[in-house]
Amino acid sequence: MLANLTTPFLGVVATAAVGRLGEPYLLGGVAIASIVFDCMFWLFGFLRMGTVAFTAQAVGADDRLEIRAVLARALLIALFVGVLLIALHAPVSALIFSLMGGSEAVTGAARQYFAIRLWSAPFVLANYVLLGWLVGQARTGTALALQVIINVVNMATTAWLVLGLGTGIAGAAIAAVIAEGIGLIAGAAVAWRSLGGRIGVPRDVLLDRSKLLHMLGINRDIMIRTAALIAAFLFFTAQGARAGDNVLAANAVLNNFILIGSFFLDGLANAAEQLCGRSVGARDRHGFAQAVKLVTLWGFVFGATVTLIFLLAGGPLIDAITTSPEVRAAARNFMWLAALAPVCGVMAYSFDGIYIGATWARDMRNLMVASFIIYLAAWWLLQPLGNNGLWGALLVFFMARGLLQAWRYPALARSTFADTAPQLIPARAPQ
Repeated sequence: MLANLTTPFLGVVATAAVGRLGEPYLLGGVAIASIVFDCMFWLFGFLRMGTVAFTAQAVGADDRLEIRAVLARALLIALFVGVLLIALHAPVSALIFSLMGGSEAVTGAARQYFAIRLWSAPFVLANYVLLGWLVGQARTGTALALQVIINVVNMATTAWLVLGLGTGIAGAAIAAVIAEGIGLIAGAAVAWRSLGGRIGVPRDVLLDRSKLLHMLGINRDIMIRTAALIAAFLFFTAQGARAGDNVLAANAVLNNFILIGSFFLDGLANAAEQLCGRSVGARDRHGFAQAVKLVTLWGFVFGATVTLIFLLAGGPLIDAITTSPEVRAAARNFMWLAALAPVCGVMAYSFDGIYIGATWARDMRNLMVASFIIYLAAWWLLQPLGNNGLWGALLVFFMARGLLQAWRYPALARSTFADTAPQLIPARAPQ
């Protein structure tokens, strides 16, 4: 959750600052480019999730060398991917903005912002790694402090460059690069101090073929899983757009309900990643089972509570987000469906964290693809219900993810702890 907040927040700050310049095409350019970065960096979120799992497992195994090696290997991958994105700037930019369909002025502004901010890619991805490494050690307070540094520097630098010096959209992009760069420096300093200055890893350990290939395989599977998840939400947006501007706007308003719900459920998923990863590393079957029970129980408590709040206070929340009478009316028609998203998504979020912590990435990937197919089938069957059917299909998608992972869980747990004694608590010695 912590890593996922950074990229969208940078786009929000840039949008707010550029919006004060009074040029609609600049605001449109930042909005489009920010969405592109949100999706692109979300796709590489495996660098955070995978690092959490591998670090937590190394902590559970009390392997101090492997804790350093996980950080070094993940940073190598982040650097490679970040440099590759910069090298592929021209074709990536051409493909993305040809599909966005903006006006010439908006597209030109978006291209300018994209070309500059893309230089932050190695910093962003390395920060994902550092955040995952800290969360994997249950050092969430330090991870949050790094997030605060990035966001405060971004706000201050954006205000100075855009509003103070009048650098326009280029200044907003430069501010994002500077913020992520300073965040990386701060994170590297924290890691250096945490490791007592022993950040180096022997070459044979760093490039251990089996461990490196295992990390790459896990990250690949998480990336494919994330791509399917992004596709599901893009499909939802596209189908909403086909229903007209008011329905599209209403869905955008109600999407905030999903975001708010995910804020709470993502926190539990992060806890599951760390707790389950540590239990796997320690070969603690009992601890793993207890973590699963704890996460799912509290997930339903939070999910049901948030759903109840939305059902009771959804109308005022809608009114606070939009002033359009037409959009308010449309949003109220579908509010009850959006309000069900948190409770319907409890098992999906909880088991995502459990699967990531246990590095069951291949199964998570396969089950996500299966859930996406179920989602499309549900949408096809519910088409006669219009936007109600679209929301219904999204809820089916949430439930399918959770139920499929819950169904597969017992077999995976047995396989993971097959070499572990059923009872890990020593028997009492004879008196």
